[in-house]
Amino acid sequence: MSKELVLIIGGARSGKSALAERLARRADRVLFVATAQALDGDMARRIAAHRSNRPASWNTLEEPLDLAASLSEAVKGHDVVLLDCLTLWVSNMLLKDEGSRDAERKILASTEDLLGLYETGGATWIIVTNEVGLGVVPPSSLGRAYRDVLGRVNQLVAARADKVYLASAGLALEMKELGARPIDEIE
Repeated sequence: MSKELVLIIGGARSGKSALAERLARRADRVLFVATAQALDGDMARRIAAHRSNRPASWNTLEEPLDLAASLSEAVKGHDVVLLDCLTLWVSNMLLKDEGSRDAERKILASTEDLLGLYETGGATWIIVTNEVGLGVVPPSSLGRAYRDVLGRVNQLVAARADKVYLASAGLALEMKELGARPIDEIE
């Protein structure tokens, strides 16, 4: 089986993580990469619930910021890397560099580093992310910056992905199979 880059995108509670885990269960050696941080009690409970649902045989790497560096050795020996999720990763990086004029550039560079790591390895990667651009315009400058940079990160990953699933209400469509193409390829 050849490696693939799979992106799963959708709104909150759309079934993204369930689909990602379902796809990953096909492999024997899975590395689950968690980007969430338990910054409050609610998030700590969510993280604990996610941990308890994963197979005990899966390895877990918890890394909120420097994914490429942390994954460079960790991916070895795994058939599948399941990264859940880009949404929190981008948020973590944006908050770390809040107010910096370079924040977006750094986040996009980190995304390229992550994609480069995928391209040089042998594992399938399944990446989960949220679509945050379909709602109202965020009222704060930080919220707008977040929406914009996550949209750009999602575009970068989707353009390079072999498969892109759009999840909504527990249903999923594979967008590239249906003819979806990166915008810059359309004439």
